[in-house]
This record gives sequence, structure tokens and C-alpha cells, in this order.
Amino acid sequence: MSLSYSQINKLPPRISVGEYAFHRLRQLKVLTIFGLPGEFSMPLMDKLYKVPGMKWAGNTNELNAAYAVDGYSRLKRLGCIITTFGVGELSAMNGIAGSFAEHVGVLHIVGMPPTSATTKQLLLHHTLGNRNYEVFYRMANDITCYTTMIVDTDYCADEVDMCIRMAWVKQKPTYMGVPSNQIDLEVDSTRLDIELNLQLDSLIENANIRGNDDLIEQILDNKKQDIQGRIQEDLTKIILKRIYESRSPAIIIDACVSRQGMMRETQLFCELTNFPTFVTPMAKGIINEDMPNFGGVFTGSISSPDVREIVDFADFIIVIGCVLEEFSTSSFHFNIKPKNRVLIFDNSVKVKNVAYPDINIKTLLKNIIFQFDQSNINYSFERKMDIQIPKNQITRDQLLRQEWVWGEFSHWFQPGDIIITEVGTSAFGIMQTKFPKNTWGISQALWGSSGYSLGACLGASYAARELEAEANIYGASNKNSLSHRVILFVGDGAFQITMQELSTIIKADLKPYIFVMNNQGYSIDRFLHHRSNAKYYDIQQWHYLSLLSVFGATDYETRKIVTMGDLQDMLADRNFAINDKIRMLEVMVPSMDVPQAIIDKWQREKEGSNIINENDQPHSTETTNSDLLSWSESPLTELEPDRKKRHL
Repeated sequence: MSLSYSQINKLPPRISVGEYAFHRLRQLKVLTIFGLPGEFSMPLMDKLYKVPGMKWAGNTNELNAAYAVDGYSRLKRLGCIITTFGVGELSAMNGIAGSFAEHVGVLHIVGMPPTSATTKQLLLHHTLGNRNYEVFYRMANDITCYTTMIVDTDYCADEVDMCIRMAWVKQKPTYMGVPSNQIDLEVDSTRLDIELNLQLDSLIENANIRGNDDLIEQILDNKKQDIQGRIQEDLTKIILKRIYESRSPAIIIDACVSRQGMMRETQLFCELTNFPTFVTPMAKGIINEDMPNFGGVFTGSISSPDVREIVDFADFIIVIGCVLEEFSTSSFHFNIKPKNRVLIFDNSVKVKNVAYPDINIKTLLKNIIFQFDQSNINYSFERKMDIQIPKNQITRDQLLRQEWVWGEFSHWFQPGDIIITEVGTSAFGIMQTKFPKNTWGISQALWGSSGYSLGACLGASYAARELEAEANIYGASNKNSLSHRVILFVGDGAFQITMQELSTIIKADLKPYIFVMNNQGYSIDRFLHHRSNAKYYDIQQWHYLSLLSVFGATDYETRKIVTMGDLQDMLADRNFAINDKIRMLEVMVPSMDVPQAIIDKWQREKEGSNIINENDQPHSTETTNSDLLSWSESPLTELEPDRKKRHL
């Protein structure tokens, strides 16, 4: 007879609700907690060290902690952040909103003043001075899928379980306020012997967690399950019918595939149908890009001509893991027309304009795969959709350009890599690359908060370390079992926003590659807004490569990459490919140089408005002497002597 969880961990019959929460997280392999200590949260944090294997990250500020827990959760499906009441939780709110927008499961625990202060309406610090202790709790309602406060002795463990389940299943943040005097509420430790039900079907909207087992409600629940089963079956037949009838189909993979843990089912579906398959920017890395039917990244209005030729003229499109059916940014937009489309969201499906709510999409996809009959397919796969990543024929002394940089990195990536890109030129440049098999991609394409990526790099590095440790223990055979290099591409402007988290990375002895793409300011905004000379896009130039030493790193590597030869030598160095130390690389690119997709969009807009003038022209991919002279004379960068010297 096997021992239970409480027996293995030698737990007493009663434990505090604080310990209970951390044990629940540990059971889901959430081992690192992010955040900052505060007066009202420290009693809870003391419980963390009573649970074996749990670690405290200790961030430099709450916003960075929210970015870090987001990056961590994208790899482990759930993360936890602890902040203090008022000032702490509000600092984290931007990051939590990003997790809500991009479907990332986060448990946000807030240490709150004791209930006596609330009852007596005392005037405490960290309040608005109006004796209202619920104002921040109410603010959280709109950017979380579930909010609660631990105030009920009888149901405190139920509330902890519900917060964790909702964050895991719905892949959205949840909010749990814990008054400092409630931390030691005792709960039965044997509850931990029963695993949480983390199936999507287990959550019924507005369910009463107080344990109402009335017979009528049970009958209604059974009827609902029967109805849902019939809907699933009907929906499976409808989708298969459209799959069989289509002659020019396309599959688009979106972010909710990874959020809902459907990577294997989605990969199998794409291989079985052999339909042309594309990913959105938020989904890059989810499926194997070595598939012969993989066609690249679908970015709507700025997709490559080859991608648009297939998607725009498809007679049937199925979007798996759809986040939004319409998406518009300052740089691109897409809108898949309703005609003969199927949109599979995280918990619903839309066929043409008919919506089917409360659908377990993982079960649906399994049903489609199980019932799929290859002989009924009308589509004939014609050719392998190769994504050409050219080897650049550029002289070694040539100064770098965006187009050349990303092509070189495509050949350097390896299976198991976790590649993080900041919003801006890096996010568009990475779309031009081809990922090896079993590679993760992390970006914040929808919320797009500048500075996100460095915090996410910290969280992803913690998660990568844990995944490798789990693989050693459990002998995993999937991509979790690979060695993981964490690779960050971040612009100099975004880096300056959250650079303090470099200190936390060093403190934790994490070993990411940090490529600072130095284009002397906010290049993507400078370019898209056609204000190349506006001073508000400029930033103070830092000695970036000195920061590792400033923050106390002792085992590290830094390089400044100026020419094509510098880049090629670095990527050809076998020792450089081994992630045995933290590395910071400063990659110098021109301030008005952007990936080709953005240049094409700009040119189309300019041609449409007939306002192109010579001052607005972007840099072409051909390097001229005048280009080199303009770079060398630019007052924006400290690199002028280097550039001019190399040119001469």
C-alpha cells in the first residue's frame, strides 16, 4: 500500500492555511515564488520555508516580479506571485493584466492588513486614507478570473483550492487576499491526499464551492454533462465535414494551444491532415517547424506573400487555440473572414458565426483525431513549404543590419532552446527565423508592455532549471527532458525599463544569453510613426556590458558585436554555445533599421498616401557609403569612433 502525500511529508493532522497553499503549489510542481516582502505578506512568506523544495525568488520590484511569474507560468502552466497590500499589488497590476490578456495562469497572493483593522476601519499606511480596504480587491476583479479573501475559517482551504484550479484550468490570473491574522488558520492536512481536479469540465461557471450536494443540483449537473457530450459529438462531425470538403484549406495555430496543454494533439492533427500550417506571433515554437506542411508565421496584413497567398484564398480555415478573432496593432492587423471558418478558443468554438460555449477543446481535438478518415480528404498536398533561411554572402567588415542578424541566428538555435523576444524590432525579427524542433518561443504580442522580456527571462530561467531537474528525476521523454538554453533578445530602450532584474538573475546564478539590440532608442516607434528625427525616441546610451560587474557577477562573458565578422565568430564559437555562464551581448544596429516586414508595410502605406519623401525613406538592405557615413556621424551612440574606424 503506497503512502499518501501527508504521510510521505510527515505532516501533522492540522497545518496552517499558508502552508496548505504552498503544498498545493508544490504538488503542481510550482516551486519558485516571485514577489517582494512586505509588512502584511511576511507572515505568509515565513510559511514558505516550511514546505520542502519551495524557493523564494525575491525580485527588485513588483512589476518585474509580475513579468517573471508570467514567463515562468508559460513553461509550467502556473506561477505564483506574492505582494503586499496596496502599494505592492498596484505595482504588479500591469504585469497581471498582461497575463490576463495573453491567457497565462497566475496565482496572485496579496498580504492584507488584519481583519481587526478592516472591522474598525483604522487609518493605516498603504491605504488611500479613506478607510476603504476593498478598493484594490475590486480593481483586481477586471483582470482576474477569480477573486477571494481568506476570511472564513470553515472554507479557507476550499478557497485556496478554487483559486489554484481556476488559474490552472482557465489560464488566467486569480487573486487571493490573505489578512495577516488569518495565515495561521488551521486546515486538515489530509486534504492534500486528494489531488485537485484540474479538468476543464470540473469547473462550472458560478459554481458554489461551499459544498452544496443537493440532489437536484446533482441531477442538473448530470444533464448538463449529457448535453455537453452530445454537443461535442455534433461539433466533431461538423468540423470533420468541413475538413473533408475543403480543397484549399489552412491551419493557423494560436497561443491557447500551449496554454491549454494541447501541443501533442495539435501536432498530430497537423501531421494527419497535412494541411498548410501557420502560427501566429504568440504561438511561434508551439509546433514542429520542420514539418513539410509548416509555412511560417501568419501576421495578417504584413505576412509574407507566400503565406498570404494560401491564407487569403483558403476555402476553409481552422484556427486552433484562438486568442482573438480580430487583432490590430500599430504595425499589423488580421481578421479571418467568417466564411467557412472554425475558431477553436480556450473553452468555446465558433463555426462561421455560430458560437458553442463551454467546450472542452482538448477533448474535442482528440475526438476529431480519433474519427479522422484520411480517405475522405479532398485536399492534395502539393509541395513542401520550405522556409528559406539564407546564408548571408556579406563581407566580414560589413556593419550589421536586422535582416542579416536574424538569418544568422536561425542557424545557431538548437532543440530545447527557450527564445524570448521583446516587443519591437526583436519581435518582428524573430518571425523571420526558423526554430528547431522542441523549441519554446515567448513574446507578449498582444499586451505589448515594454520591458516585459527581461522579467520573463528571469521566470523562464527558473522554470528551465526546474524542468531539467524534473527530467532527471522522472526520466521525461518529451522536450522537457532536453537541456534548455534561455535566450533573450531585447532592445536597448526596453532593457532600460526593467534592467534591475539583471541583479536577481545574477543572485540566483541563472545563465541566460541576453542580446541587447542597441539601436539607440525606440526604433520601432521611430519608424512606424514617421518621426525619425523626434528627440523623444532617443535614450541615454549606457555602458551595457559593464552592468554584470556592477550587479556583482563574477563568472560571465560580454561581447560587443559591430560587424558581420563579429557576429559570425561569436556564433561559430563552440564554447559560446554552451550555457555555462551568464552572457550579455551588445549587438549594434542602425537606429532606423527594422525587419523587412515592417519596411514592406511602411512602403505600402506611403505609396497609398503618396507622401514618400527622401527624408522618410527607410534603410534598404543594401549598404552604401553614405549609410556608413551617416552612422559614423550620428551623435546617438558611443560607437562612432569604432564605426568610422572600421569604415575607413
